[in-house]
Amino acid sequence: MRLLINRTMIVLTLEIMLIGTLAATAAGQTQATMPIQHVVVIFQENVSFDHYFGTYPNALNPAGEPAFKAAATTPSVNGLSDALLTNNPNLANPSRLDRSQAITCDQDHDYTAEQKAFDHGLMDRFVQETGVAGPGCKSGKSTVMDYYDGNTVTALWNYAQHFAMSDNSYGSTFGPSTPGALNLIAGQTHGAQPASAAGAVSQGTIIGDLDPSYDACSTGTTVAMTGKNVGDLLNAKGVTWGWFQGGFTPSSTAGGKVVCGSSHVNVGGATVTDYSAHHEPFQYYQSTANPNHLPPTSVAMVGKTDQAKHQYDLSSFWAAVNAGRMPAVSFLKAAKYQDGHAGYSDPLDEQHFLVDTLNRLQKRPEWAHTAVIIAYDDSDGWYDHQMGPIVSPSSDPTNDALAGTGLCGTTKAGAYQDRCGLGPRLPLMVISPYARTNFVDHSITSQTSILRFIEDNWNLGRIGDQSFDATAGTLNNLFTFSHGADKLFLDPVTGEL
Repeated sequence: MRLLINRTMIVLTLEIMLIGTLAATAAGQTQATMPIQHVVVIFQENVSFDHYFGTYPNALNPAGEPAFKAAATTPSVNGLSDALLTNNPNLANPSRLDRSQAITCDQDHDYTAEQKAFDHGLMDRFVQETGVAGPGCKSGKSTVMDYYDGNTVTALWNYAQHFAMSDNSYGSTFGPSTPGALNLIAGQTHGAQPASAAGAVSQGTIIGDLDPSYDACSTGTTVAMTGKNVGDLLNAKGVTWGWFQGGFTPSSTAGGKVVCGSSHVNVGGATVTDYSAHHEPFQYYQSTANPNHLPPTSVAMVGKTDQAKHQYDLSSFWAAVNAGRMPAVSFLKAAKYQDGHAGYSDPLDEQHFLVDTLNRLQKRPEWAHTAVIIAYDDSDGWYDHQMGPIVSPSSDPTNDALAGTGLCGTTKAGAYQDRCGLGPRLPLMVISPYARTNFVDHSITSQTSILRFIEDNWNLGRIGDQSFDATAGTLNNLFTFSHGADKLFLDPVTGEL
């Protein structure tokens, strides 16, 4: 009987692979090496692993809140132990944030501040170095230590029960949104022009947030990137792809001036502009930028090269999906109020976006050969107790501070400076029929592991020029191709089944 079941699984897998191969061939694009014909990367904002999963799978479950009860077979994660919760080496112990405290203040997540918080790997200076006191900081700077559990980030904990997650994945470098987004699509933060900008660009490397030069909705000092990104590699192989971001469609073009001014109201009642230029990494590269936010010439051209140059509003993704034209590779960026970034977004609005997106995708016939990867651009400076390995040393006396002034290991001869990493630990999840079920991967990965996965699945080759794609860990441990996870439809408000 076991042999018969195994043979059946193999036949089904081969059938799915054949269907995917025929679809790819019909579309005239490079055939995928795995049975995954569609990769959807949902790239969210500013969350450390402990901030969302520190007490997983144990939730407080107070009355009146969505309840979470883990399966008996749930594997453990490297989370917050009793000792870290009650006798933490920082100036304050971690404290649970209730569902009613979804809106919090934004923490300090600068390249140097995060290194100082790590303090030689002691992980004991978060309150002093990345903590912020101000509106929304319930405990002043000590708020940086706090975490949510399965009564607030309920959907993510339920996805972890049914699909695969990592507890050992990191930012490719320290620093905020722009470096994280660039590490996702290029594994490279070096190659910036201008080569210097106070607090944001050092020795040709981006360490802070500046808007992209090739974006009419950018403001203030801008920066451009040289070199290649994954979009260039996908174009070279004829693989359909796109970056889809909330608010990308201009709210006005009066007088020839492009304005990205659409907005939404978050759960706290604040009006938040949808689009953030420095969250759109392809706009830093002239080869892939759509400066004036031009729409695709037709739904049939979404994912292909036309005036939009693969840069779209989120609405174009769903137009393509509904027309049966889902690109092979899609990067989804929520409108700001739903991207999870503390200060203007929150886990409840974020949950609504994630659940809506996944519910819709799982109803599509393409789901049979789709992998959704949920990842984050940076930690926001939120406390996380686990330091990753330093695989990219840097010794800039102005910006590096992991082990003292100017110290983040010893830079190898010829290596680019100001790319100290791995950085803070971040959530990473795979939602797919091919994801392992209720599985926690402990192997070391990073933001650039997603880039490497895409490169490997479509035989794209590597970026080169010291890109981290050559050294990033594999995501393959999160997948299985002999059997897979069932669909999971959740309530976007409660996160429950």
